[in-house]
Amino acid sequence: MKRIGVIGLKGLPAYGGAARVGESIIDHLRDTVDFTVYATSSHTPRKSGTYDGYRQIVFRKMLPGPLNVFLYYFLSALHALFLGRYDAIHLHHLDGGFTVPLLRLRFPVLVTLHGKPQANEKWNRFVRAYFKFSERLALRFADHVTSVSNLYAQSYREEFGRAVEYLPNGVDLDPANELPQERDYILFVAARVLPIKGCHLLLEALGKLNYAGRVIVVGDTEQKPQYQDRLRELAQGLDVKFTGLVKNKAQLFGLYRNAALFVFPSTVEAMSMTLLEVAAMGTPIVSSDIPQNQAVFGPDEVTFFRSEDVDDLARKITGALDDPSAARTKTRRASEVLRERFDWNNICQRYFELYGSLRRSK
Repeated sequence: MKRIGVIGLKGLPAYGGAARVGESIIDHLRDTVDFTVYATSSHTPRKSGTYDGYRQIVFRKMLPGPLNVFLYYFLSALHALFLGRYDAIHLHHLDGGFTVPLLRLRFPVLVTLHGKPQANEKWNRFVRAYFKFSERLALRFADHVTSVSNLYAQSYREEFGRAVEYLPNGVDLDPANELPQERDYILFVAARVLPIKGCHLLLEALGKLNYAGRVIVVGDTEQKPQYQDRLRELAQGLDVKFTGLVKNKAQLFGLYRNAALFVFPSTVEAMSMTLLEVAAMGTPIVSSDIPQNQAVFGPDEVTFFRSEDVDDLARKITGALDDPSAARTKTRRASEVLRERFDWNNICQRYFELYGSLRRSK
């Protein structure tokens, strides 16, 4: 059984983002792969120990915010180098790319790219420069690189002149869920409700429509207090429920399934797990037309609106709600795409093959 050290998920159980991807890989392969996950207490309530077929090593949070994440990567690399007994390291995220030269002193390293963190507007130019530096180290020294986005894979091949394998995120085609009491609401979901996720665009569009139905916003709105205040102002006059972060996966999937419409107005993505999961629940989707979303589904499966165009978003929401039969036809086509291209069973089999073939390059 291969022993794999996993760095970059920051903590399980996962509440969103790349951690959900890594958790799914572990769920599918834990009977055939011995996983050790490095975590920080800022991202998991668990202590160090064995859970659900994998081992988790949790470092105590010692610094605020991004500094703690940097320290987490550094401590994870040191622990792996001096105490780890692994056949390979699987590193998620480019912000930990600076550890790759260190890790390769002992292990072959697989890096999975989940996007370009320097594209997030919340970071200042110094942090963005750090991300770019870390990115170069990861692409230069990793033994194998995968990207969840085909668009990013192509751009990395062109920029760095090295092979980057497109290996998308996946979805379980029949996930367990707990149905909520409410039904027929418009749903927005993001682990961290930041401006790039576009919740303000949705609320502005619904305000233009004088929408009288229920709206549920799922996610942590406290990341940027000023933005949270803006959302509360936009919600005035609408029937909006802010649930906060929903950590129970079955409950979250139940919210997906019972929604009349899921709106995904994000302006920056790599490859969204949420988009796949909502489609697996058979819920109609109105999504921004950024290239990363259009690389997952086409207009036959999802209703697209022009990104950041509130008026067009309002029109597309109205059209989807006025013709539910056409919207459901699109979701059936989306389910077919999921089975053909995004089944976790097939994707995780490729990860299993990579774990078995990894060798330290010279």
